Amino acid sequence: MTIQEIQQQIADEFSVFTEWLDKYAYLIELGKSLTPYDEKNRVEQNLIQGCQSRVWLNAELTDDGKLAFTADSDAIITKGIVSLLVRVFSGQTPQDIIAADVSFLDKIGLRENLSPTRANGLLSMVKQMKLYAVAFDAQKRNPQPVNSPN
Repeated sequence: MTIQEIQQQIADEFSVFTEWLDKYAYLIELGKSLTPYDEKNRVEQNLIQGCQSRVWLNAELTDDGKLAFTADSDAIITKGIVSLLVRVFSGQTPQDIIAADVSFLDKIGLRENLSPTRANGLLSMVKQMKLYAVAFDAQKRNPQPVNSPN
């Protein structure tokens, strides 16, 4: 699925809820279904700066040239939010991630219903995922030879 198709799918899922408390409950459920985060990746360099809660994010380039994101948070709503972003961006090429907008966040009303600190954290998560995409795209375009230890 494309990023746009995934975003539309998420917007459709959220459209069944009329109350924000129900949307928050759904976010919490989404967070609970997030793939368990590997403890070896729970390091300082994987913490997203700008989030009030602790959010870890890791990205790997798969053999088919797509990114696979894993994430976790110590806050239940934030964990649900990052699970949405992982769902949207995992399995996509770096170029598609770089070019993507995240309009679904406005479509589902997420940005307007978050506290200012959570909204800033959301933007930091999106920014970090796009930075990973830029880094992997640059690495793919300009692979550096591995120096022999000899």
